[in-house]
Amino acid sequence: MTRVAAVDCGTNSIRLLVADADPETGELKELDRRMTIVRLGQGVDRTGRFAPEALERTFAACREYAEVIRALDAQRVRFVATSASRDVSNREEFVRGVVDILGVEPEVITGDQEAEFSFTGATKELIAGEGAGAKRLPAKGGGGRRVGDLAKPFLVVDIGGGSTEFVVGDDHVRAARSVDVGCVRMTERHLVVDGEVTDPPTPEQIAAIRADVEAALDLAEESVPLTEARTLVGLAGSVTTVAAIALGLDAYDSEAIHHCRVSLERVREITAMLLESTHEQRAAFSVMHPGRVDVIAAGALVLQCVMERSGALEVVVSEHDILDGIGWSIA
Repeated sequence: MTRVAAVDCGTNSIRLLVADADPETGELKELDRRMTIVRLGQGVDRTGRFAPEALERTFAACREYAEVIRALDAQRVRFVATSASRDVSNREEFVRGVVDILGVEPEVITGDQEAEFSFTGATKELIAGEGAGAKRLPAKGGGGRRVGDLAKPFLVVDIGGGSTEFVVGDDHVRAARSVDVGCVRMTERHLVVDGEVTDPPTPEQIAAIRADVEAALDLAEESVPLTEARTLVGLAGSVTTVAAIALGLDAYDSEAIHHCRVSLERVREITAMLLESTHEQRAAFSVMHPGRVDVIAAGALVLQCVMERSGALEVVVSEHDILDGIGWSIA
């Protein structure tokens, strides 16, 4: 067993996992997992810089995480920064703040590295669970098929705030591509008018998002054979929130969501509902994190487009993602 602390700092959220790694079972025995919406990527698509208030929100979360890491005595710590942190002009300010608080330098990884971590985090449990002892999928998600019975190859899709990663593989990655579409980027680019999110968006705004996503899927298909995959595995907050709505949960329940299945038909219904709703109507969902209220409609539309392009009739939803992959990378 190795006790690790993994930090994943994305465009919309920053997350922490402290866990003991068990290589025999393929499990990270979770001690603490938490997420904070910090919107680090606020305005980055327009300005090319981190906003001061976005940096302060992120540093406040880092201070909280540093206390948890010390209390649980993690032996190894790795801080990975993704999409929004790649090209900003004031990246050094971000790096200095993280080093001062956590004592480790944030690694601004490439899209391909991000994809590799996402695939490992999402599939290591599935691969290790093959055979008689495999975990069964929850009944609410569609029934008694074992996790180990899921057909390969997997297509792992990680829909983030600023980018989406596509990875195809069996036991290992065969092909990967990161493209610059995500729930925050699409919302800020197409749904924000005079500083306010349009509620609900117009048909023209929705069409503009779809056009961007379809163009990104064209790029992804240059490297990743999306239609060859037999099982679609969906990751990150947009996907898990859609799953929570599909399951009709009264409160967010990670155990119920993890490895549930949501059909394409249900994803279309939920996406249409979110695109037709106002801020207040979306916020009324008890499973909706306040930081996702304004960006969930765009995220759901990205998921729908991915399923339609890949030919997937359902998505297997995973609560284990890039954060778990980072944990395994340092175990």
